[in-house]
Amino acid sequence: MKKHLVLLLTLVLAIGVLAACGSTNNNKGSEGNTPANGGDADKGKKQRIALVLPEQIGVNPFFALMDEGFKRAGEEFGVEVKTIESTDPAGFEQNLRTTVAENYDLIITATFQAEDALNKVAPENPDKSFAIIDTVVDLPNVRSVVFREHEAAFLLGATAGLSTKTNTVGAVVAIDAPLLSKYTEGFKQGLAYTNPDAKFLVNYVGGFDDSAKGKELAILQHSKGADFIAGMAAVGDLGVFEAAKELGFYSSGQDVDRTELDPEHIVLSQLKGTDAVAYETVKAFATGTFEFGSADYGVKEDGVGLTFVTKDSKSPLSPFIGQETVDKVKAIAEDIKSGKIEVVNPLAQ
Repeated sequence: MKKHLVLLLTLVLAIGVLAACGSTNNNKGSEGNTPANGGDADKGKKQRIALVLPEQIGVNPFFALMDEGFKRAGEEFGVEVKTIESTDPAGFEQNLRTTVAENYDLIITATFQAEDALNKVAPENPDKSFAIIDTVVDLPNVRSVVFREHEAAFLLGATAGLSTKTNTVGAVVAIDAPLLSKYTEGFKQGLAYTNPDAKFLVNYVGGFDDSAKGKELAILQHSKGADFIAGMAAVGDLGVFEAAKELGFYSSGQDVDRTELDPEHIVLSQLKGTDAVAYETVKAFATGTFEFGSADYGVKEDGVGLTFVTKDSKSPLSPFIGQETVDKVKAIAEDIKSGKIEVVNPLAQ
């Protein structure tokens, strides 16, 4: 009897072992049929994109807006994003190299300040994808996104020409560099279009973060009769705004709607959609439509514009500008979009 029980128990255990082995083999077979794209396992693996800035964001709306669009796209498209700020050129190049070493899928940077370092790092890493905003780096693994700032500057100059009461207007500019000539020359073309008799004063701060110098130059231009002075000096614009408030003249800001700071004296802002471009760059990479080469954004593409003319503002329209002037400049914007008015790009001459 005991022998029969032992034999029966042995058979039951053997069947159990065989069933377990069969179950294990079936599981292995299922794993072997995993789709080439990684299935559910790969769906959990996020793309990683870095935004490496050549300076600290600080109070510069250009970089703050870009960072905002970059992070928004990361959240919407399920991409892991990281913003890295730099304090000097050497640190910036090292930050670029670090993101390469950390194997980010795409590395984005911005402005002419980044050109030298990117021209070193990108050719050394031909299999790595890069993008640069606001300037062109002509390399096969770089996407360059630029703006037609001269078109928005034309609208700003046209508005100033129609609004000035003294027939003298000015611009306080960061540095005398080719890129910023798109601002000054575009403004000059727009001013001549609506008021060929107006005088245009231009002074350069010598940097992007000197508000004291910006204020000094704005005071100088006002002393020469300017009743409207455009800020084109990044952080230096804060000095222009301060002088406008103290002396009672009118001014404009850059990149974002700065009228909200002081609608009585900051009556316009030349807009640049750095947030939209950063967002679109991340979106293109995440959705598989990213391409190398160069792309530009102007008034027609809503990449650049002017408050009250191409974009509404939360601020009230200043009587210095007036609705009649806005309506005239809106018509000019439409002519730029249609090609009826061609704003000359000084960098293309």
